[in-house]
Amino acid sequence: MDAEARYSRQLRFAPIGREGQRRLGAAVVLIVGVGALGASLAQHLVRAGVGSVRLADRDYVELSNLQRQTLFDEDDARASLPKAVAAARRLQAINSAVRVEPHVLDVHAGSLDPLLAGVQLVLDGTDNAQTRLLLSEACYRRGLPLVYGGVAGSGGMSALLEPGRTACLRCLIGADAPESPDGLTCESLGVIGPAVEFTAALQAAEALKWLAGDAAALRRTLVAFELWPFGLRELALPEPADDCPVCGGGGCSAVAAPVERRYTGMAEAGGPAARTAEQRAPTARLAGHPVGHGERAESEERVAKRRDARSAPRGETTVRSDGQPGQTQATVLCGRDTVQVTLGVPLALREWGERLVARGLEVAANPYLVRAELKDGRRLVLFGDGRVLVQGTADAQEALALCGKFVDPETAGAAAQGGGRRTTI
Repeated sequence: MDAEARYSRQLRFAPIGREGQRRLGAAVVLIVGVGALGASLAQHLVRAGVGSVRLADRDYVELSNLQRQTLFDEDDARASLPKAVAAARRLQAINSAVRVEPHVLDVHAGSLDPLLAGVQLVLDGTDNAQTRLLLSEACYRRGLPLVYGGVAGSGGMSALLEPGRTACLRCLIGADAPESPDGLTCESLGVIGPAVEFTAALQAAEALKWLAGDAAALRRTLVAFELWPFGLRELALPEPADDCPVCGGGGCSAVAAPVERRYTGMAEAGGPAARTAEQRAPTARLAGHPVGHGERAESEERVAKRRDARSAPRGETTVRSDGQPGQTQATVLCGRDTVQVTLGVPLALREWGERLVARGLEVAANPYLVRAELKDGRRLVLFGDGRVLVQGTADAQEALALCGKFVDPETAGAAAQGGGRRTTI
């Protein structure tokens, strides 16, 4: 394929040029989360010619995703394809010269190391603070830059976090709290597509600057914006905190900065400010808050939505089964009426599909998952890596009980009830 023709407009853009394009083609990046933000990020980088794009996501495509997740269509939703797989197929059709690696898994401390092998940059496409904090810690430990992004409602925020140069995400949002003091997420507040694309554009621009080697053009600030009504605020990122176990002297490796090239771009925006309580408070505010110029009084309806959101579940809550400590655990997914149960052992999907049919359930399957409809309207979605999404409940103990009843090797020999049906999706 003629790279000269494909990237002709990008090659003419002086900050990238031929040398920058060569660097992009040699780069390896990891995108964690391939939903709204992650799908848009992946498309930007693949179209730009980033050589290897690694995708990690635990979820599958549903109809409700299509309003804002640009790589997916109705066929993907009907087939319940894992987001990483569906995205990879579409991305390879967009640019066959790029290597796209889909990984259908839950990103946690035990699964992250292989994903980070050989990576130069990590992009945050996740939807929860727990995973973001894990990413930040792992990146700072390895000296890898992390391009953070968050979106909710009609606003978002983004920053490039650099080990040895800026504070980590833990310093910005706290070790245990969600990003927003009001508990706002796209599940509780809603989200519009333009806010997703605006946030992803901010993230992708910093990623391209870094990968192309234009360090002088990097934005050393956190940008928070609101589209409805419009407002924009830019805050200098704090320096690493000496007492922080993540970004302090003993907690991180210095980042391997891109080599300066002939094009220097804009002057660096302001030096890092001191890490103070006054500064940390605004940087911890999530999208959805009015910011900067264009701010106006909020409507009573919007204020009410914020008040209601404060009582919504904050972040992800994990409990362990008393029967198998350290193995089976249930994680309540924020705002989704879904609990993820991790069994700690792989699941043979074909075998479990047959077992669930024998139990009288309506079962649909593809090579990546088995979906079983319970008679009370709840749903079990089994993945080969030993995860089960229990949809229709936010009660971790209830989810564990359902998995104990339907997805437990000890119950595999339960008497068949008949009446089940299996379809291929």
